[in-house]
Amino acid sequence: MKKYLVIGNPISHSLSPELHNYWLKKNKIDGNYNKEKLEDKDLDKFILRLRNREISGANITIPFKKKIISNLDKLSREAEITQSVNTIYLKDDKIIGDNTDVIGFELAIQEIKYDITGKKIFIIGAGGVVSSLICALNKMKPSSIILSNRTKNKTESLKDLFRNLTVVDWKEIPKFDMVINATSVGLNDDEELGLDFSKIGKDKFFYDVIYNPNRTNFLKTGEKLGNKTENGKKMFIHQAAQAFKIWHGIEPKIDQNVLRLLEK
Repeated sequence: MKKYLVIGNPISHSLSPELHNYWLKKNKIDGNYNKEKLEDKDLDKFILRLRNREISGANITIPFKKKIISNLDKLSREAEITQSVNTIYLKDDKIIGDNTDVIGFELAIQEIKYDITGKKIFIIGAGGVVSSLICALNKMKPSSIILSNRTKNKTESLKDLFRNLTVVDWKEIPKFDMVINATSVGLNDDEELGLDFSKIGKDKFFYDVIYNPNRTNFLKTGEKLGNKTENGKKMFIHQAAQAFKIWHGIEPKIDQNVLRLLEK
């Protein structure tokens, strides 16, 4: 039986096992998928398990999407561009790092039929998923991408990767059409970003990469102000489907059963 994992910290919120185990069973693949909470010091031992084929593949989430790279032998084009990895596997005795967050976000935006062209995009956060969002957004031709993070050093490293970024100070709210919460603030129900959106007006789009819980306080704020909102569930499903395809050579079906699995 092949073993697959998602690693992160925190990890209790992840619904990846529900999704992948459903697809494994549906496609009659002898395998199982679990989640593990790791510390930075555990990464070397984790990689050794993959090299020893104790694990066949893994998804990588907060806070390891960038930290894992130094342990890998080769990166896909998307992982190289974004310097962010969310899917790893062994091929020809080399550990490959890939990034399915880019296409996951692209497909999610296509599915909800939101046109990014000419829009001002405001991203809050500078963690491992942000470079993937920027990479995907650049393909959709926004008029501008504005970034804000509590610590400036992370935004500077992103500016080195993507020259078209504008960085604003924390708590400064620029004019925007779409705002994305790309931080982990909201994984716990009582968490607040502490940003004042009261003067932005209506007809904006609040998007949260978090999918569990369904409605973060960030999204609730957007709703109260009369704006369109969307959580990260569709992105999560699409990136997972692409990871499944990399590991198994099968693109799994995204149906109502899949959606029901994630109704938490």
